[in-house]
This record gives sequence, structure tokens and C-alpha cells, in this order.
Amino acid sequence: MDVVDKATRSRMMAGIRAKDTKPEVMVRRALHAQGLRFRLHRRDLPGTPDIVLPRHKVAIFVHGCFWHHHQGCQNAKLPTTRPEFWATKLQGNRDRDAARIGELVALGWRVAIIWECATRRDMSATAGSAMDWIRNGTGLTLKIE
Repeated sequence: MDVVDKATRSRMMAGIRAKDTKPEVMVRRALHAQGLRFRLHRRDLPGTPDIVLPRHKVAIFVHGCFWHHHQGCQNAKLPTTRPEFWATKLQGNRDRDAARIGELVALGWRVAIIWECATRRDMSATAGSAMDWIRNGTGLTLKIE
């Protein structure tokens, strides 16, 4: 049972951002401080990556733990209200993410996934891991959890 009425819940859910989230802005600031220049939300790429470094041919997604259902994360709890709806929705998000990452890799892009919880824990370590991966050019994908 939801603790707020339907109209209030609808208003609350509508207020959740898709772009310029706090974790995304934190990652952008860290990358910019390291001297990297990037583009945001390039719609011509599959999945519209949050951050794109064309010079390094890197696409970065900053995933919210709830919306992308980060396995094993305390922030990715399934809601008790309408659990079957949420399970289907969140699995659909994960399936779509995997498909878009595959498309980017097929186009020759390297893809990094930075999870929201990693930005909360230790942003300097998260940024350091991302910078090492970007500059070294190793591996097609990176997940920072």
C-alpha cells in the first residue's frame, strides 16, 4: 500500500530527472577537472549516453541504482506496491541498457557504466578508475560499482 495518494505519487515521479542528475554532474565535474572535454547526451548515439568523449571514442552512462536495478545494491530495492509492474519495468530497463551498450561497442565505441552508489561512496576513487580506463584505452567496457 502506498503511503501517499495517487496524484501526489504521480507528481513526485514526474519530478525525477532524466538528465543532469546529481551523480551525473559529479562525474562531469571530476572529468572536467582532469582536463577532459566532452559532449552531453548525444542523441545520434544509441542510448543517448550521458557523457561522450569523442576524442577517446568513449561513451559514459551514469546509472541510477534504482532505475537500472543495480544488482546487490541497497538502493535498488523493488517497491512493495505493484511489485510485478516494477519487476517488469526495471528488467526492461536493464535489457534496453544491454542492447544499447552492444550497439555502441559494435560501432567501435568504448562504454563505461558508473553507478550512482559509486559516486556516493568515493568520488575521487571513481573518477580515478574512470580516468585510468579512458587514458589507457584498455577494454571495451568498464563498470564502476
